[in-house]
Parts: sequence; C-alpha cells; structure tokens
Amino acid sequence: MDRPTTMRHELVRARAPLRLGFGGGGTDVAPYCDEHGGVVLNAAIDLFAHVTIQARKDDQVRLVAADGEIDWQARASAPLPTDEPLRLLKGVYNRFMADHAGGRAIPLTLITSADCPPGSGLGSSSALVVAMVEAMRRFMGLEMDAQAVAALAFDIERRELALAGGAQDQYAAAFGGLNLMRFAAGSQVEVEPVEVPARVMKELEASLVLYFTGVSRESAAIIDEQTAKMRSHEAKSMESLHALKAGAFEMRDALVAGDLARFGALLDSGWSSKKQIAHNISSPQIDKVYEAAKSFGVFGGKVSGAGGGGFMMFLVDPTRREGLKRLLATFGGAAQAARFTPTGAESWDVR
Repeated sequence: MDRPTTMRHELVRARAPLRLGFGGGGTDVAPYCDEHGGVVLNAAIDLFAHVTIQARKDDQVRLVAADGEIDWQARASAPLPTDEPLRLLKGVYNRFMADHAGGRAIPLTLITSADCPPGSGLGSSSALVVAMVEAMRRFMGLEMDAQAVAALAFDIERRELALAGGAQDQYAAAFGGLNLMRFAAGSQVEVEPVEVPARVMKELEASLVLYFTGVSRESAAIIDEQTAKMRSHEAKSMESLHALKAGAFEMRDALVAGDLARFGALLDSGWSSKKQIAHNISSPQIDKVYEAAKSFGVFGGKVSGAGGGGFMMFLVDPTRREGLKRLLATFGGAAQAARFTPTGAESWDVR
C-alpha cells in the first residue's frame, strides 16, 4: 500500500483538522487502553494544522514553524538529529527518508503552522504530525489510507520521539467527522463514525462555545502523572477512567437521540471525573471560569484535552450564546463559536 517510489511532486500542501474531545479522553492512553480498552467520543472542527513541502535544487533541508517563527536549515542528511527545535518536523522527515528513500536525504523545505497556539488542548501537535505525514505521502507519491496515516503519525510521535499521550488526536485528524473510537492492546484502533441527524449536529454547533483560557500548557506532566496512577492502579484514578469510558457511550447515545440537554449534563459529569485522574488537570482560574459558566446556565462543559489550560468548551442554549461569550471575555480569555468538519487530513498538488 505504501511501497517505495520516486518523488513525484515539486510542491504540495496538506491540512488536518483539530478536534474536540467530548468523552473518554485519557482512556486512550496506555496502560489503561491495553488493560481495559479505551473508548473516546470526539469530533473534528474547522481549525487546522497546515503543511507545505517544496523540493529544493540545492543540498539543504529547511524546516520552518511559521507560527512560532522558528527557521532551521542544514545540509540534507538522514537521519536529522531529533533534538529541539522542531523535533516533530525532524521525526517525520527521518521516518520517510528511512522507509521510502532508502535512507538517503532528499533536499526540501517543510513549513508548518496551526490555527491555534500549541498547548491548546485541541490536539494541534498530533494534527500537525498527521498533516506532515499526509504531505510527505503525496510529495513522495505514496498511497496510504486514513488508518495508515494515523497509525504512522502515532508511531512517530509516541514511539520514535517518545512524546507522552494517547492516540485519539492522530485518528481524529486523519479521519475527520464525529467518531466513537476504541483503543485496544497492541495499538489496535477502531474508528466508528457516529450517525447523528443533521439538524442535531447543527443544533450542537449552535450551542457550543469555546473559551481559550490564555494559558498554553505542556500536557506531558499531566499525562505522566495519569500514567503513573494507571500503573499503580490507584483506585480513585481508575474509577474515574472507568466512568469516563462509560460516559463516552452515553454521550454518543444522547447525540443520536438528539438530547443535547443530556449531552451537556454528561459533559459536566465527565469533567468531574476527569479532575480525579491527576491533580493539576484543573486550576483555581479554570474552576472560577467553570463555576461562573454554570451559574450563567450552561448545560455543561469541560476543559478540552489533558487539562491544565488551553481551551474550555461549554454547551448553552443558542439564544444565550452571545451572553455567555461576553461573560467569558471578562475573565481575560477569548470566546468563540465552533464548527464541525466531516473531512480528515487532505493534501493537494500546487504544481
């Protein structure tokens, strides 16, 4: 399916969507998913990680994080040293050179950016890896389906670069849409699209408010604590993970039934469970914002991703959404609407 071939394109672009994790987040992280099976409900949104790859006529590799204003260039070699800066970019380049270029180094320029800051809780780092894999796939003339793209992105990020985290972000970015995902031992992942009436998805979209706390956080410390508690089978953490897993199924059923009030209540109870997994998932400021939103009358909400900062999401009556956005703005962050996208990672030739 992805046999080595010669480079076929001079300039390509790709993008992969970020995601909102509704339920089950954390159960996709080992060792929980290996021992108990993880289940996550998430949806891709119309914020993206973007990649451009262009062939070069010299002997250089240039890697650029345009949104971070980081520009790195060196003589093309394989493998590149996977130290900072731009470990993710180097890791993807190295894997494709090893697997599909016979270990030789192809001169190119690789430029990335994302529609949100790093540490947002929307899966931007993994979406970036997925977008790079999709771009390199097209650049080198390879055939890979969404499952293969996601699996390779996971392998590069979690195994080769040893960055802490689960697998839901890569699969959400590769597949797009609203999905119930199951994670089992041996990195086995099943992606089950959730069929929800169009009117319900439009109502959910109209009811959602995202709030960026203004704090970009490093999720690794939170995930490391969560993993340690999993390995020790700490009772409170394990009970919370079991509850999150069950909640993912309940959320799916609520959406299929069009019961958004129930869906919001499940977001709320899931957030209560999530906070029991690691001590720094919430913070005094996050709790303050959340309590204000509850007093305003939201159906429910949570912090997206591992926690500690980034984006919060709330579900509210659409007629009160603007009022909620004004309230949230008083806490110093930025509130915005969210829109879903059915499309996962995609790439195209520029010339």
